[in-house]
This record gives sequence, C-alpha cells and structure tokens, in this order.
Amino acid sequence: MLAAACIATASTTCTTSTDFHRPSFYDPAHDLGSLFQAVQLSGIFPDSKTFVDARPLFPPSVIAARYDSARGVAGFDLRAFVERQFQLPRPVGEGVAVDTTRARTMEDHIRALWPVLTRPPDMADARSSLIPLPRPYIVPGGRFREIYYWDSYFTMLGLVASGRTDLVRSMLDNFAHLVETIGHIPNGNRTYYLSRSQPPFFAAMVGLYAAATDTAQALRYLDALEAEHAFWMDGAERLARGGAYARVVRLADGSLLNRYWDDRAEPRPESYRPDYELAQTLPEGRREALYRNVRATAESGWDFSSRWMRDPKDLRTLETTELVPVDLNSLLYHAEVTIAALRRVRGRPGDREVADRFTRAAEDRRRALVTATYDPGAGFFYDVRWQSGARVTDRPTIAAAAPLYFGLATPEQGRAVAARLERDFLKPGGFVPTLIASGQQWDAPNGWAPLEWLAIEGVRRYGRADLADRARDRWLALNRHTYQATGKMTEKYDVVDLQRRAGGGEYPTQDGFGWTNGVALALAAQRVTSRRRVEAVPPPPP
Repeated sequence: MLAAACIATASTTCTTSTDFHRPSFYDPAHDLGSLFQAVQLSGIFPDSKTFVDARPLFPPSVIAARYDSARGVAGFDLRAFVERQFQLPRPVGEGVAVDTTRARTMEDHIRALWPVLTRPPDMADARSSLIPLPRPYIVPGGRFREIYYWDSYFTMLGLVASGRTDLVRSMLDNFAHLVETIGHIPNGNRTYYLSRSQPPFFAAMVGLYAAATDTAQALRYLDALEAEHAFWMDGAERLARGGAYARVVRLADGSLLNRYWDDRAEPRPESYRPDYELAQTLPEGRREALYRNVRATAESGWDFSSRWMRDPKDLRTLETTELVPVDLNSLLYHAEVTIAALRRVRGRPGDREVADRFTRAAEDRRRALVTATYDPGAGFFYDVRWQSGARVTDRPTIAAAAPLYFGLATPEQGRAVAARLERDFLKPGGFVPTLIASGQQWDAPNGWAPLEWLAIEGVRRYGRADLADRARDRWLALNRHTYQATGKMTEKYDVVDLQRRAGGGEYPTQDGFGWTNGVALALAAQRVTSRRRVEAVPPPPP
C-alpha cells in the first residue's frame, strides 16, 4: 500500500511519496536518458505509445550511452538508430483478413476474433515494458497490445455469452495476481501504467463470473477484492474535513468519498508529445497540476471529455482531481457490498464483523453520494467539486446511469434519471456520453459500448425496459451497419450521424475491439432471449 507523505488538513491536497520506478521493471521514460525525450518529441513515431512498447535489443543503459555518443556525429539519423536498437511493436490483429463478403454474421465474426485478441501467458522479460501475467487474457486490439482494467469487464460480458468462462477466470486470476504483486490493478499491464488504476470493476467482474458459474467461485478473489479496496481508500483514516489524499476526499460534512488520481505529475510516457507540448503553453508553475489532471483523467477511462474541463474547448482547464465522480463512487459502493456478501458466505470466525463493517461503509457511501450528487430539481446525478460541494450541473453526463446500474438510486430517482437520459442523451444510434460536442472522443456525437451497457441495463433495473430495449436495438443496429460496411468492429461509434466514423482523441479510432465485441454479444444474446420469451407466451383465449 502507499505510504503517507503528509496528514491532510482542511482544504489541503496531499500527494503520495511512492516511487513506482522499480529496478525490476523496464521503465522507458526513466531508463533511456535523453534518448527518450528526443524520440518522443521528434515525431518519428506519430503515436507516442509506439516507442514505450518497443523492446530494447540491448540493455537500456548501453543504448542510452550509444545515443549520447552518436547524436553529435554529422548525418546522425535518429529513426535509423532507433530501428537498430529496438524491436518495434505491431498492432494486434494486423494482417487478419477482413470479411469482405460479410458472409458470416456479426456475432460469428466476433467469436472468431477471440483467438486473435487472446494473449498467452507472458514470459518475464527485463527489457520489455510489459508486466508479465501468468494466465491467458484478452486485449482490446490495434495499438492496445496489453490488458486494460475496465475494458475487461465489458469484454467478459461477451466471453460469458460465448461460453468462455474459462477465459474469464484466467483474466480474474491475472487481476488478483496484479493486486498481490503490485498492490493494485493498474491501468494496464505496462510499467508506464503503474502509477494509476482505472474504474474499479474488479468486484463487478467477480460478480459476473459467480453468476455464470456459482457463488463459491467468487470466494477465491475475496482477499484481492479487499486489498484493492484498501488501495482506493489509502489515507482515509488520516483525513480532516475538507482534505484529500491520493484517491480519497473528505467532504466538509465529514463524508468520505473518492476521486481519480495518479501518483506521478509528469507527461504520460505513452502520450508524451501531446502532454509535453500542451504543458509548454502554460507557465512553469502550472505544469505539474496539468500533468496530474491529465493522468487522473486517464485513470477515469474518459480521456478526454468536457466532463472534466471547466472550459470544454480548452484541455488545460482539466479539473479531474477536484471532482468527486458519481460513477467511481458507485463502483466502490458495489465493491463494498460485494465484499460484505462474500464474507458472510464464507462464514469464518471474524467474517461477520468484517461484513458488518463493509455494509456500514457501503451505506455511508450511498447516503453521502446521493446527498452530494443528486439534484432533486433536475432529477439527475452530477459530479461534485469536493472542496466547495458544488454540483457540476453545466456538464451533465451519462455517468448518472451508474447509480442505477449499481442500485444506489431510489425508485423515484431512477425514474427521473431514465427520463432525462431518454429526452436528452438518446440519439439514433444509442446514448451520447455528454451533451457537448467538444471534439474530444468521450463527448457527443460519439457512443461507447461500456457506457451504452451501463445506461441500458441501468434504466432496465428501474422499470424502463421499453427504453432499454429501444436503446439496445439502436446500438446493435449501428454495430451491424458498420460491420456490414467495413467488416470490422470498432472502438467507438458516431451515434448521431450513422454514416460517419467516430472521431476525436489522441489516436485514430481502433479496430478490434474488445469491449465493443463483448457488449454486442451480450446485448444480442439478451435480445434473442427476450424474443424467445415473447414467442413462448401462449396467445390469449378467443
């Protein structure tokens, strides 16, 4: 667990002292000396992630020394030097034939992609930024050559629909392994992701697996669930009112909630050039805060969105670390409920007392979150600025569906949120994440599979099966239309103009694609089941 660097007092934000640069891991940004920045700023690789995923062919210290000697020589070619010293990565799925005939269904195409997106167990490699995992796992595809934390929950939905609970278990074992060896589940299994996590869906994954097999199967992950919860709550016991430490904040009324964070305040290695160039437009004294907010936004998974920006047109106004996100706290509520339930199922001495403690923590969080984030007048959940308690009502987002998905909302609140989602967020191809078209990829007009799933199943839980079915059918129709036109499943979709490819972001829209595949299969299977139920109902008597 992280060591405290200070005690938070009123209106104080403390940072962590943990240094994630560990000798046992290859860390490109810190092991390659001046070569790293030279390559990342040169533009020889349009995507900064290419270089951090490249494997050094020689010890990094040797390559750094060679660069220092060679760069002053007339005619030095940086690209040629790098190609001699490194093995460059290739996109996942490169060379896989596109189904130009569209002879197979979208569902069959997705099932055929599982082997393409599956990585075997990793071998330890001191010259790779990849953190080795002991069991097979699914990667999203394209530039995303490693496992990603919150992506995996939505991928698992499709694996369950495909009867691949064996692979779900392998991925859960990998996440438990990361918690046991690192202390948390990082953004992905890369060394440059170690300083942050992602939306904590581990408990939801365990619940999904238990529902697909049996409850006893979930008990094997109880210790890892509790350790991950401790990571997110690190420093909570030391917080004064109005204080913050890492991922924990204590509101003015004493309530304890969470925020997104990153333990480093420097450019992201995998996005070094855009981060560095953006920071150069600010005075030096403001750059560290920008880097911290950029990285915290990456931990949210919504990188980037007007949700986190005071000025939706200016990425420099990110305020992510100042916000209490409604979806993050819904996830942690669910984790606390899950841990309490598993403790009671296990029934060892002391389990009941621990279960009671987590039950109280969950109820305290639910009460605090609803009080802080729900606006009765608008009938909607909003993120909150933890220092002032002000709701961010000018930037409503589909994150308001998370309290519905995880069952925090009252029936009245659930109905109100569903009505707002139907009125303002539902478009011809599905739900938009926000109502602002900022050009960022997590804003309108784009739609994303994980957010579609949370909203669809969230409103269904609160009695709006009609809305859920309509949104599901629109999203699946868009998935099928794109597949018929291109032979591919993609990372995101334009849900407003169904003929246009989704845009925005720091990289081109990726093909593959793990979570799109998972949600599409789960929704398609649900639709078939619903139709069969309707067909099984006998007609009324004459």
